Amino acid sequence: MVRFTLPRDLYHGKGALEALKTLKGKKAIICVGGGSMKRFGFLQRAEDYLKEAGMEVKLFEGIESDPSVDTVMKGAKVMEEYQPDWIVAIGGGSPIDAAKAMWIKYEYPDTTFEDMCKVFGLPKLRTKAHFCAVSSTSGTATEVTAFSVITDYEKGIKYPLADFEITPDVAIVDPELAETMPKKLVAHTGMDAMTHAIEAYVSTANCDYTDALALHAMKMIKDDLVGSYNEDMEKRDAMHNAQCLAGMAFSNALLGIVHSMAHKTGAAFEGGHIIHGAANAMYLPKVIKYNSKDETAAKRYAYIADFLGLGGDTTEAKIDNLIAMLRKMNDELNIPQCIKNYGEGGLPAEQGIVPEDEFLAKLPEVAANAISDACTGSNPRQPSQEEMEKLLKCCYYDTEVDF
Repeated sequence: MVRFTLPRDLYHGKGALEALKTLKGKKAIICVGGGSMKRFGFLQRAEDYLKEAGMEVKLFEGIESDPSVDTVMKGAKVMEEYQPDWIVAIGGGSPIDAAKAMWIKYEYPDTTFEDMCKVFGLPKLRTKAHFCAVSSTSGTATEVTAFSVITDYEKGIKYPLADFEITPDVAIVDPELAETMPKKLVAHTGMDAMTHAIEAYVSTANCDYTDALALHAMKMIKDDLVGSYNEDMEKRDAMHNAQCLAGMAFSNALLGIVHSMAHKTGAAFEGGHIIHGAANAMYLPKVIKYNSKDETAAKRYAYIADFLGLGGDTTEAKIDNLIAMLRKMNDELNIPQCIKNYGEGGLPAEQGIVPEDEFLAKLPEVAANAISDACTGSNPRQPSQEEMEKLLKCCYYDTEVDF
């Protein structure tokens, strides 16, 4: 028996934010990030809609990118004092992910962060509050997923929380919010979505239900992401749907080692963070080549190439064409091809933010952490310590994966 879980209700299309009027409750807390939702008026609209629904409303603002354990604990304390029956998270992946973790701590105050990290080991939620997620970026799809990513800055590690209990009750996918994204964010979140779709399709937990979502998402992303980046708003709107479909797929099919590596390299280096979507974009071509040594995975990658009309007479040629397409998209989106050339803000640079000596010094630890990441178990090929170190080196130097 296999489980397939999505939000109870999903409102999509322009004006979908107004669905907040339909929520029933007494108190709502809105969790939001750094200010763009306020600047563009969406935060005020959300607050007004909830008040129109008859609720008292409190704000928890300032959730940072790559939210920390400290932020989660602070937010949970505010919730404990306020006692909301609706948690509404609005913005990109960071405020929604943080609010999911706050929700767990609010419902179970004695829960530690270590308890939250037990994969599919959470107690029943919704004893105090329901959860509504409103996405403003087109990538993480956390508005429909059973996942949250929280950073422990003391350890320099991102931890994925995974449990169907944190799948939101209500998701709002309103493309008006996504139209405000800066170009760099469009690029990074878009390649995150492509990674979600491809990893879900080759995951060992894939099924008919997830395959359909993943393939359609890939086709939409191939057709619409670069145009969205170049500010075609019709394609920007389409990408908001595409990333959500990819999220529905991976929330149920799980992911693979592209995400394991991105989680464990993101906060590991002194020079600065490697933005999650950019990390996925750099690592995905290398992981495809590595996983293609597995016969089942190779057939699935080749099927993706056929589905996207990429050509190729042999399985190997089709996989190479898929890799070439992804690398071309990286170039068109101004994303570097490797860690060595990863500069400030995720842009290509001759001198990247991760020095070679620091990378090599931390390589064994980063590789071990990646192997133990929650996403590794559903990868089609299980890497050894030696293989993961070699794979990360290929991602650093942009060298061929031949093992």
